[in-house]
Amino acid sequence: MKNSNKNRKWLRNLFLAFALVIVAGIIYWVYQYNSGLSLANDGLYKDDTTTFDPFEGADLQFGEINVLLIGSDSRGEKGARSDALLIAHYNQKTNKVKTVSIMRDTYVDIPDYGKQKINAAFAFGGPELVRKTIKKNFDIDVNYYAVVDFEGFPKIIDLIAPDGIKVDIPYKMEYGIGMTLNPGKQTLHGDQLLGYVRFRHDRLSDFGRVERQQEVLSKVKEEAISIQSLVNLPKILGVADPYIDTNVDNKTILTIGKGLLVGKSKGMDTLRIPIANSFENKNVDVGAVLDINLEKNKQALEEFLSSEVNEKKITKSEEVSS
Repeated sequence: MKNSNKNRKWLRNLFLAFALVIVAGIIYWVYQYNSGLSLANDGLYKDDTTTFDPFEGADLQFGEINVLLIGSDSRGEKGARSDALLIAHYNQKTNKVKTVSIMRDTYVDIPDYGKQKINAAFAFGGPELVRKTIKKNFDIDVNYYAVVDFEGFPKIIDLIAPDGIKVDIPYKMEYGIGMTLNPGKQTLHGDQLLGYVRFRHDRLSDFGRVERQQEVLSKVKEEAISIQSLVNLPKILGVADPYIDTNVDNKTILTIGKGLLVGKSKGMDTLRIPIANSFENKNVDVGAVLDINLEKNKQALEEFLSSEVNEKKITKSEEVSS
């Protein structure tokens, strides 16, 4: 009888301890989230109202997740074009992450609008029209989207990587970014890093900017799956909330995060569209565009996203000339 009472008491104490841990965890999450929210200014998406037309992405199939990433610098303006356009691809079997950067001047057929630069799709119809445009031209569909207001980029980065991100700046960068970044190996923090990824007035123009975006995204991804970022996750989400509009649900975020941690994912393969030797620089009625060989780029994109064995990594030294 005594053993029975002891067992019941032990189980009761265990249950109480477990309940206290749960309650403490909830309190910590709410406090940290609100703390992060207080650090954010009035971001473009702070009201959590319906901003864009309904997104009709492909049904999720186990094994692969495609997220459309759109960088916006609208400054509150309606009908602003996308400033950065990427597809993030995650494979649940291999825990591999890949990103595809689509140059904003890529000349494509936008449904109901004809031939345009691809960055106009966001201005005409938000993420859903961008999805339809990618599907129509490259035969690749996505499951989710995330629109990031660049105003919140520095705050989010400083929480994910409080010690900064190491880069090697090849030459002075200052025009159009509101600051001066001098050449050399150095550690950049939020505002400086935003200037680094947005600078495009060099010999490589927008090609160089895309390379820097891919470089920084890869490094930030490694910081994001660190123990420190996991502890700060509620605060990071609080800071990010007013600056991000997305339909990615929490379950999917946790699934990807868990997979990256368990799989100890390292590095990130990248691809640029258009690929080298597959386009011409032209001036048309909508301005200077990259007139691409559509079939060549469709094939490269399909192979890049589908090949998981003996992959050939697309390096940042990819030839720029057409």
